[in-house]
Amino acid sequence: MINCIIIDDEPLAAALLEKHISKIDRLQLAGKAENAMDAYQLLQTKSVDLMFLDIQMPHLSGIDFLKSLSQKPATIFTTAYRDFALDGFELEAVDYLLKPITFERFFKSVERILRHKTDIKEDFMMLKTEGMTRKVPIREILYFESQGNDIKTVLLSNESIVSKVKMTDLESLLSGKGFVRIHRSFMINAQYVTAFNNSEIVLGAYHIPVGRSYKSEFDAFVKAVNKGSVNQ
Repeated sequence: MINCIIIDDEPLAAALLEKHISKIDRLQLAGKAENAMDAYQLLQTKSVDLMFLDIQMPHLSGIDFLKSLSQKPATIFTTAYRDFALDGFELEAVDYLLKPITFERFFKSVERILRHKTDIKEDFMMLKTEGMTRKVPIREILYFESQGNDIKTVLLSNESIVSKVKMTDLESLLSGKGFVRIHRSFMINAQYVTAFNNSEIVLGAYHIPVGRSYKSEFDAFVKAVNKGSVNQ
């Protein structure tokens, strides 16, 4: 599956994109945002492979927003104006779609990603443990736990890998990839959260405490989750 988000302040345009996305089995809508700040929060709490990004938005344009990201998902610009095409391609956008976007044109754009998987690279981490270096897909990581001078990496398979790495380095490496620091000792993969309250977050069988000093990160996570909920 290719996780995608829609960033557009025009409700009708966003609804049309959502309809197009629903017609392609390999695309999964991970969330929607109406401005750059909400989009940034989505990127902090979701694993995002592809962005459908409007150019003209309030406060910060789509072009400036993309320029601000250190880790850039594959991006398809959407706009009602031709004038920004050169800027879009200079930022190595996958495509540049003019509104109103027909499904035929949408599919042609997305097909480039569906056909060429290298357009969306699978991210890996190299973890040194017990004299070996392990290549671990980021999507298989459930959470990280600090244990003294070591970090325990817990995988979806329930396997644990203990390695010498700093939590601050992990935060920098995984910025924009859906991981959230919620405690001095814990950083989680937000896409696997199954429940939460003010004091803990649940990832399947694991209960992770929320630290008081990480309340702002936790609040951003909750806001993003509630924004995408059908029970608002």
